[in-house]
Amino acid sequence: MSFAVFAAVLFAAACHAGWNAGIKRTLDPLATTVLIAIGAALVALPGLPFAGWPAPASWPWLVASIAIHLFYFAGLIESYSAGDMGQVYPIARGAAPLMTATMTTLFVGERLGLFGWGGVVLLAAGVLLLSLRGGRDLVGFDRRAVGFALFTAVTVCAYSVVDGVGARLAGEGRAAAYSLVLFVGIAPVVVIYALARRGVAVLPAMVPFWKTGLGGGALAVVSYSIAIWAMTKAPIAIVAALRETSVLFGALIAVTVLKEPLRPARIGAAAMIVGGLALLRLA
Repeated sequence: MSFAVFAAVLFAAACHAGWNAGIKRTLDPLATTVLIAIGAALVALPGLPFAGWPAPASWPWLVASIAIHLFYFAGLIESYSAGDMGQVYPIARGAAPLMTATMTTLFVGERLGLFGWGGVVLLAAGVLLLSLRGGRDLVGFDRRAVGFALFTAVTVCAYSVVDGVGARLAGEGRAAAYSLVLFVGIAPVVVIYALARRGVAVLPAMVPFWKTGLGGGALAVVSYSIAIWAMTKAPIAIVAALRETSVLFGALIAVTVLKEPLRPARIGAAAMIVGGLALLRLA
């Protein structure tokens, strides 16, 4: 993996942590998530005339990804409603790298090599350690929050594989087109979900958080568009694993902004994640 791709994915990870923090900082994760989806679509839509359209071969993958993202957002909303960001976010993002590496090895035919697998395993272990001593003591371990977080991790794995393959089928230089169409497609699906979940009452609930939502939408477009582009330049599993370094940024936000407790285990977990990063850089 080139340094440019490596650095770009790390930047994308920081953006991803930023919009997730926006959800958790509000008192209404559902309303804010819908706003983020709408904001992402509004940011993506003007770019479509310039980016063009992805090749027809990628459209089934786009449709599948939109459906998976609905379950992803639903799981994320429930996770943040039940648990601390410092516990939920690392589980939701951290369990996915090993799943993704296994899936791409079995079904996409990617081979990561010793450094690649070593980096994925070390990074995943650090992320899971970070989650075990998140914002709560182990005696306060919330099974409901953790359950939804693990469900979210499965959806992260699923859409990572689907979008990695779909972007490669979108045509040369059309990864951006694939990303923009994806974000435009996700918004109406999430809005329909929110209306089905809460009814029209969700609409006035969005008003207080419109700045957070629209700003988060812009970050979401930047973050995942970079990741999708990177998946056309490097193994999907490595890009997916690098994205999970967002937990470091998430932990920093959780401690400094959300005032969740800093524990020694977080420092050790951060060291493991950095070690995983070094191995992935060599892969």
